[in-house]
Amino acid sequence: MLLAGALAAGLLSAPALAGQAPDRSVPKLALPSPPGGEDVRVLVFHGATGEESPTVNAGIEAIEKIGQQGPAQERFTIQATGDPAIFTKPRLGTFNAVVFLTGDGDVLDPEQEAGLESYLEAGGGFLGVHDAARAEPYSDWFTGLIGARPAANSPQKTQRATVEVGDRQHPATKDLPVEWKRPDKWLNWKENPSGSVHTVARVRTSTYDPGKNSGGWDHPVSWCRDYDGGRSFYTAMGGTAASYEETDFRTHLRGALMWTTRLARADCQAAITSNYEAKRVTQPNQPGKNDQIGEPHGVVTAKDGRVFTIGRGGADADQPVVTDWNNPDIGKGKGQVHIYDPKTGKSTLAGELTVFGNKGGGDELVKNEEGLLGIELDPDFAGNGWVYLHYTPHSEINRETHMAERRVSRFTLDKATGKLAMDSEKVLLKWPVQIHSCCHAGGGMAWDSKDNLYIATGDNNSSQFSEGYSGNNPQPNFKGISFADARRTAGNTNNLNGKILRIHPEDDGTYTLPDGNLFTGKETDEGGGKTRGEIYVMGVRNPARISIDKKTDTLYAGWVGPDAAEPSETWGPAKYDTFARINSAGNQGWPYCMGNKQPYRDRNLPDPSKPQGWYDCDHLKNESPNNDGLVNIPPARSNNIWYSPQGGGPDYPRNADGVPSYKVSEQKLTMPWLKGGGQATMNGPVYRFDKDSDSKDKWPSYWEGKWFVGDFYDGDQPRHAVVMPEGKAVGAPPVHAESLKKIIPVGEKGIRNLMDWKFAPDGSLYVLDYGRGFFTSDDKSALWQVTYKGGPPTPAAGDLAEPALRKGAGR
Repeated sequence: MLLAGALAAGLLSAPALAGQAPDRSVPKLALPSPPGGEDVRVLVFHGATGEESPTVNAGIEAIEKIGQQGPAQERFTIQATGDPAIFTKPRLGTFNAVVFLTGDGDVLDPEQEAGLESYLEAGGGFLGVHDAARAEPYSDWFTGLIGARPAANSPQKTQRATVEVGDRQHPATKDLPVEWKRPDKWLNWKENPSGSVHTVARVRTSTYDPGKNSGGWDHPVSWCRDYDGGRSFYTAMGGTAASYEETDFRTHLRGALMWTTRLARADCQAAITSNYEAKRVTQPNQPGKNDQIGEPHGVVTAKDGRVFTIGRGGADADQPVVTDWNNPDIGKGKGQVHIYDPKTGKSTLAGELTVFGNKGGGDELVKNEEGLLGIELDPDFAGNGWVYLHYTPHSEINRETHMAERRVSRFTLDKATGKLAMDSEKVLLKWPVQIHSCCHAGGGMAWDSKDNLYIATGDNNSSQFSEGYSGNNPQPNFKGISFADARRTAGNTNNLNGKILRIHPEDDGTYTLPDGNLFTGKETDEGGGKTRGEIYVMGVRNPARISIDKKTDTLYAGWVGPDAAEPSETWGPAKYDTFARINSAGNQGWPYCMGNKQPYRDRNLPDPSKPQGWYDCDHLKNESPNNDGLVNIPPARSNNIWYSPQGGGPDYPRNADGVPSYKVSEQKLTMPWLKGGGQATMNGPVYRFDKDSDSKDKWPSYWEGKWFVGDFYDGDQPRHAVVMPEGKAVGAPPVHAESLKKIIPVGEKGIRNLMDWKFAPDGSLYVLDYGRGFFTSDDKSALWQVTYKGGPPTPAAGDLAEPALRKGAGR
């Protein structure tokens, strides 16, 4: 039968989407079952108000051949007509789907449009191709059916461009290349439909000339939606007769028809932003107390649904901040662990650590970013209650030398009280950090599938003293300890700062070293020097957030760049905030190289203000007087994503030695979906869909395998889900990106300062909003939960056309 579940009289109706279809009080269209069980029929309409498009014959022929392909249960027959009168006749109900192949202008009279509307309300399917977006220009209902209208400035000529196929599951796109290069006539839109429709593919505007006011990087080209009781798919491609000869374009059309005819199921709701609900789940801290959230600095979720958050150590504005080194309480704060229980909706304080971390405000020699920096739960947390904390204990600071100890310790959560047993501490790992000057403490932690613990540490280096370029000034020091030379830390093979460490915690509170780290701890070279076997990745500046995709054990990390607003022909690149997909041990380049191996200029004693040679990213040497590790260090690797105040992925022409010109006039922005400014990366997770979960809040499988990248700030900075190319190519850029800003709301009433984000076992997303100040907490400091309310894919399994249903399609 045509539509499973039809009433015997053949009458089907479905509620219109709210606000999308006006009630015209027209009689409902009768949709009798087709004569044969496998007689799936498609109407191809090509009416036009003027001269018929030269694409019509090619399109009809292609759709006819598409219907004859594939297994018998997926085939269909077509009827092509340019006569709009068919929309007023009862036999419209014998078609499983209607295709508008062209239709430029007001091609339907009111009665005919009402017939099409009635057909959709009864559960019909619609496919619009290219010029169909220009049909019925005065109809709000048809605008909703299509999803967007072409802008007057759309290019007229055929151009070759790259289509990014972001939906890897829809039958119209799952078999296409992720980067699909093809010629066509590309339309611009009066209004960008992203978020109101489910976009399955975008055209990359940097690969052709879109003309003025093209709408920027987010340029949907194919999309779908459940509309007014039926299903609507639109593609702006197909503007040339040659398109219909392409195998991939026919695959695209065939998949779209599989869904519109009900031969297959597909989720056309997952990218519609109104299907997501962002809700603040913690209350504001009471004045003078951090009783709900503290100064937000990290989040982790337990398998039982509880959410653990940490407060770094800063208090609200009512609490004193001691910055005088003569005072024994300098920087003393409370690093707090709170537990939010979604079953009760309550947040409770589970424990406090006395940390060096309440020393905010002022310049580089006053403020500090130490404190309680990271949290992870043991893989067997449900059984042993072990909680790992990355922090700077106040008890270990040295006020004479301005040095402190950073440590990773294990604590036990008492199951009866829900409190951390503070006397249960087992110190796994500790190392020295300078606390004379701010900044870059890092702090993130994550587990892989082999129960190895990854620990992110910042370069423990000042942001100043190098004009905002490479942090490689060897001169500033306090009592012999450099605080402005990241070659002492991130570039040093014998220092645990500016690294991502990898250890294997043991039950007795010790750790062992897994195979495959960057060093064994036994290496030397002609300059002497040493290594630390805990180092997995070196050359990172401030990796506050890392994540592990346990399906692949791939490490994902992001770190903040220096402060230079523009590139310098003398010193090198501007600030690059960075994201990297890391599959093996290596050197990510800081403070020698950034981005795609763009070098900085060396500086050294006796006069660090005078530039020396450019660093050779492939043959790096650490010749700093502050280095106590190897001189010959691993080569720098390219990173996957980097962005500056000018925009995303800056690159330049290079000379014979491989040195970029660093001229803004010659700059090419290779990732136009990214913008910068005041920027601070906040790496996110890779989403993995749990098909066995019955959670009503889980994000849909559309997001499967996508990497979430974000920024602390909510302006033009990234808050995106990206698709990475398959394989393990080092430094490969994303092949697709889409904005999350309407799903994870920005602005004063939204999640303005994103500090951390993790998916819970129920598939919902928890997001920390830091608040509106710095080194403190306020009434906007909060934990949010973002859940999905869009429902399952359509059509329902019981509503599939009978041939596919017999074969179990969509199950």
